[in-house]
Amino acid sequence: MRNSQISDGSMPIYYCRRPVFRDTVEPLCTAQYEHVFTLEVMDIHRCRFVPYPPSAINALAFSHPSSIETPGKGPATLRLAVGRANGDIEVWNPLKGAWFQESILRGGKDRSIEGLAWIQDPDDEDKNGWKVPGKLRLFSIGYSTAVTEWDLLLGRPVQHSGGNHGEAWCLAAQPRWQAPKKSTEGTTKAPAQERGFRGQHLVVGCADGSVVLLSTADGELRYLRTLTRPSKKRARVLSITFQDRDTIVAGYADSTIRIIDMRNGQEKKSMSLGAGPREGPKEILVWSVRCLPDGNIVSGDSAGEVKFWDGRNYTLLQRVKGHDADILDVVTSADGNTVVSGGMDRRTTVYRQVGGSNKGDRRRWVKILHRRYHAHDVKTMAAYETKGISVLASGGLDTTPIITPLRELEREYHRSLSSLPQLPQLVSAPSKRLMMSWWDQEVSLWRLVARKGREFGDEDGEKVTDNRPRKLVARIAVKGEENVASTDLAADGGVLAVATVAETKMFNLRQRRMETDDLLKVQKIDLPQTIAKSGGKLVKFSPDARWCVVVRPENSIQVCRLTRPGAPKESPHILPKVVDLRRLHRDPIAPKLQHGSLGNYDRSISRIAFSADSRILVVGDLSGYLDSWVLEGHEDLTQQDDEQEDDARSATSSDDNDSDEESHPLVILGQHWIRNPVASLLPKLGAAPLVLSFRPSKASPSSALSNGNTVVHPTRRNPHPHSHDLPNGEDRLIALTCEHQIYEFGVLSGRLSEWSRRNPTASWPTEFRQTRDRAMGLVWDIDLGKQRIWVYGSSWLWMFNLSMDFPPAVNEDSRSEEEDVNNTTEANKLKRKRKREQKTSEVQDPRKHNSGAGSKIPSGELDVGFGRRYRKTKNGLDPEASRWTSIDGEPTPASDEDEGDDAVNGSSLARLRRGLRDDGQTNGGGSVVMDVDDPAFVNGDMAIVRKEATDGPAYWHTLKYRPIMGVVPIGGGTDAARQALDQSGDYNKASDGVEVALVERPMWDVELPPRYNGDQEWDK
Repeated sequence: MRNSQISDGSMPIYYCRRPVFRDTVEPLCTAQYEHVFTLEVMDIHRCRFVPYPPSAINALAFSHPSSIETPGKGPATLRLAVGRANGDIEVWNPLKGAWFQESILRGGKDRSIEGLAWIQDPDDEDKNGWKVPGKLRLFSIGYSTAVTEWDLLLGRPVQHSGGNHGEAWCLAAQPRWQAPKKSTEGTTKAPAQERGFRGQHLVVGCADGSVVLLSTADGELRYLRTLTRPSKKRARVLSITFQDRDTIVAGYADSTIRIIDMRNGQEKKSMSLGAGPREGPKEILVWSVRCLPDGNIVSGDSAGEVKFWDGRNYTLLQRVKGHDADILDVVTSADGNTVVSGGMDRRTTVYRQVGGSNKGDRRRWVKILHRRYHAHDVKTMAAYETKGISVLASGGLDTTPIITPLRELEREYHRSLSSLPQLPQLVSAPSKRLMMSWWDQEVSLWRLVARKGREFGDEDGEKVTDNRPRKLVARIAVKGEENVASTDLAADGGVLAVATVAETKMFNLRQRRMETDDLLKVQKIDLPQTIAKSGGKLVKFSPDARWCVVVRPENSIQVCRLTRPGAPKESPHILPKVVDLRRLHRDPIAPKLQHGSLGNYDRSISRIAFSADSRILVVGDLSGYLDSWVLEGHEDLTQQDDEQEDDARSATSSDDNDSDEESHPLVILGQHWIRNPVASLLPKLGAAPLVLSFRPSKASPSSALSNGNTVVHPTRRNPHPHSHDLPNGEDRLIALTCEHQIYEFGVLSGRLSEWSRRNPTASWPTEFRQTRDRAMGLVWDIDLGKQRIWVYGSSWLWMFNLSMDFPPAVNEDSRSEEEDVNNTTEANKLKRKRKREQKTSEVQDPRKHNSGAGSKIPSGELDVGFGRRYRKTKNGLDPEASRWTSIDGEPTPASDEDEGDDAVNGSSLARLRRGLRDDGQTNGGGSVVMDVDDPAFVNGDMAIVRKEATDGPAYWHTLKYRPIMGVVPIGGGTDAARQALDQSGDYNKASDGVEVALVERPMWDVELPPRYNGDQEWDK
């Protein structure tokens, strides 16, 4: 792959081309093919000038406490909250080790998240007497006296609690109430203090030294009382936790740890850490305190020591020097045998208990290892464990969450999650070569210069030339206190929409009339009050820029109509009529009582997609449901707009008013939105959608304005006439879920497309299905008759050719068994047995059989320790009586077996639909070419698989670009260009492929504060 750099400053832009493979091999290539075929060029503008600022991680919290008795890899409601310094809270779904960023609760100006805590309300009963699981609630603190509760569904604060105390420095939730165990007599009498409130209170440690108790009863958040008053020193409370439901452990900035009784506020004990080091501060800062399951206390302080305290008489048991600088956080394992600390020296240090094998021997803590997973301070950590998952999440100033195996430490790899948003904060207007990005309260637009042979024009169609590779043409500072939640740019680059949780704004963009100035003039557009003041979480323009969809925080959907004026200097007009689209009612799936409930959070809309002709709209939510609407009728600009009509009338409804609204829909310029007649037939996805994208239309039929012969006019008997003409354009929708399952639906038919039926997820490349980083988006390439999609994640880029079928997966186990049916001699029994032992002894699937972090480390790459297998023998050395046994056990959860069965069944179904047998022959006796060279080509970090000489490669992928912030089309490949090409029929003048801008944001380009360097350490 050749890269040529064009730079006009410190921020470079790169132009890249994929290699062109022919029978005469280029120097970069090492493989030859029998037939000549060309892999058409895709121009990649490799951009690193977008100054997106990832924010530091200040707090981490899992929604459920660890429990080694819980089976599986955690409940369905398990979430990880990540609090950042810009006030945002990211909600991550572990997804059995896939780690999917579901949503972002946006912060605001001068806000920060310094602490997080989850609680679960007690179970309740409905009016029918059925038990209702308690609701999971999320709280945060940040450089103020207030404690904030967040609504996951709305994505914004729901209530605050303040008081006459200092700033909140630390936050902890009371342990969940546990039902008392039966005694030997069979009674289950609970203690007196447990017969009342069974919820979880919150305690807050403040900067003035006070500890405040907050009540969460009855869904409220209110001040209850102050447990301890500020001392004379007014030492800050730096850390706080619970030893049990009534005992609080607090670490202070005056070298003390205090034990407080929550029932009466009395200080039970004060433990001193002594004086600080000779050359350091006099006081020791207790940055973190945790409690082990046996009641003992663990603390981490500014001296770099982890101290272990007796939980009964509150005396020091042991101290271990684990860091060269301050220890900022400490976590413990569920069984209490492992402690992990993180500090300013970038180390993650692990301690374990040893000894105690003989009666009377004292168990001691020892430091077993330390690693540097982070590039800066390790500020916060959180751990979660069940029988199937055991992970440690950590974060700090380097902005990257790290997931480390806890139980399988040194036997599994760690993995880094992306510090960039899962939903790319990057859009483009290809016809104008504009690219837009946003963060916090700022929106920036750049114009990219075309390479030689490509040109772009201004509003009057005049060619624009510029020697600079890119230029910042507009920057918008959004007024208000809230961070930007979503923005979108019309395909023609003329209109820009910005949404926060408080309001929605729209701007007109047009070229300044200056010869030497390429800047854009930004003018605000007036919006209907129902949209402007309601706020939004998602905003999307239709491809023709005539409709704008706004998803409000409560997940209601509104559509407004844009009209373009005749004069070029006039701004677009937004009609006052606003269409409310209502989704189908879905019965919620009741979670298990002990796992709590997230309410309607799973119905949060996460993705929007318009069809190429702008007449089909689809939204997807976190539960996997798809809702769709279609635009009926033909546009009639001669129709008079009735300003007096209610602008909030609904286009479709799920209640008893459906018939009335279908009879009298809200008609706007001769068109109206209705629910897709087959909307209920669209199947529910297995998981939340990551990408929703319609196939582009090669030649969209131009919808001419209706004349008097086709317009439906009102009559005396039919005062509200409307056309019922449905869309007839491209309706195939690609849906890619967070489990990397890919489907293609015919939205107007309500079923899978024929191509998707022949190519289930099991037939897609194994490398793609096992990719850990989740997909972020896709780009279509249909020039010159191609049918390709470019799917990308934060660290990879894949191309799939949809014009051909993928080779179906082969079940090697069934093939081996079939081969052995007629081979049952005694000589082969031992061979087959060893073959089975070899299969079962190896790591079966690096993605399935892990503890929630990275893949298992191969036995040959383990740093220390013995192998994972040992041989058990019987009757001496008889090989027939011996077998290999794994010391790790056999981690084969039922869910993983089901996934394997689904893959095999999907492969068999694909063969059946294609009319193939297992030997590659058709049922009629003919032969179908399905072979794919494996591997057909491997060159460094790129791999290409070719199916047919004339069709090009079946798929291609590279790991060259990382971390990827987004990929957007620029220049060629627009719908207008395709229509002109199809009408002319002269494909020789066509561009040689799609042109995209690939934006990277490597961490070495991000400005970070100075970090600690120990002895013999220097920043490179």
